[in-house]
Amino acid sequence: MGIFARLATLIKSNLNDLISRSEDPEKMLNQVVIDMSNQLIEAKKQVAVSIADEKRLAKQAEQEAANAAEWERRAMLAIKAGDDNLAKEALARKKEHDQLHASFKDQWQKQKQAVEQLKTALKLLNNKIEEAKRKKNVLIARKKRAEAQKAIQETLSGLNNASAFETFDRMSAKIDQIEAEAEAAGEIQEQYTGDTLAHRFGQLEATQGAEDELLALKRKMGVAPPEPPKEVAPAQVRVAGPAPAPPTQAEQDELAAALAELEAEEQREQARMKR
Repeated sequence: MGIFARLATLIKSNLNDLISRSEDPEKMLNQVVIDMSNQLIEAKKQVAVSIADEKRLAKQAEQEAANAAEWERRAMLAIKAGDDNLAKEALARKKEHDQLHASFKDQWQKQKQAVEQLKTALKLLNNKIEEAKRKKNVLIARKKRAEAQKAIQETLSGLNNASAFETFDRMSAKIDQIEAEAEAAGEIQEQYTGDTLAHRFGQLEATQGAEDELLALKRKMGVAPPEPPKEVAPAQVRVAGPAPAPPTQAEQDELAAALAELEAEEQREQARMKR
């Protein structure tokens, strides 16, 4: 083998390899179905021609049978006329048509059998093509599903890359640092502006009212010393009224529950101030 022949073989093998690798299954399947459909159309044409030949042979056989019958009628007519020689010639012509009739009939029967076989083959071919179309749709769906799975796997493999997670960790640490700096700046701002002290005094004033209400309730229940009398002017004379009626058991229970609730609220406020 010469150098040019070996080079041509090498180029051909490389081209075939490129063609096989560049084939798109979906396009190839569609093209195969198109080719098979075109073949089906050609097969239908051939079957149609065979059916036409069968009908033509059947008509020719019928025509030859009719011709034979006509020459038989003429032979009978010649016999009635007393012309036996003419009758023999008519019978000889009838025999020719009988032979043609037999030949056409035999050809028609063979053509009919061939047409039936062609019809069966055509039906089988049509079923095969329909099955190929269904398989094509299934194969294309499998191809698309495989491509989707491949894309997902490629995406997952990209996410599994250590550099991606390192980036997330680095950004998380950076955000933590920003939050810590913001909190420190807020604490410094409160210390230098006196906001913390004002906040503490605000809490104290808010709880002071609750303590006054608690003391008043204790005095009402008789568990705390009464409020000292206010100084009055010498000219005023106070007239003592009737002593208040002692509280009932229900009122005492209600006052005790209210007192317990106020004490719990006071303890919670003190705990918050300590924190």
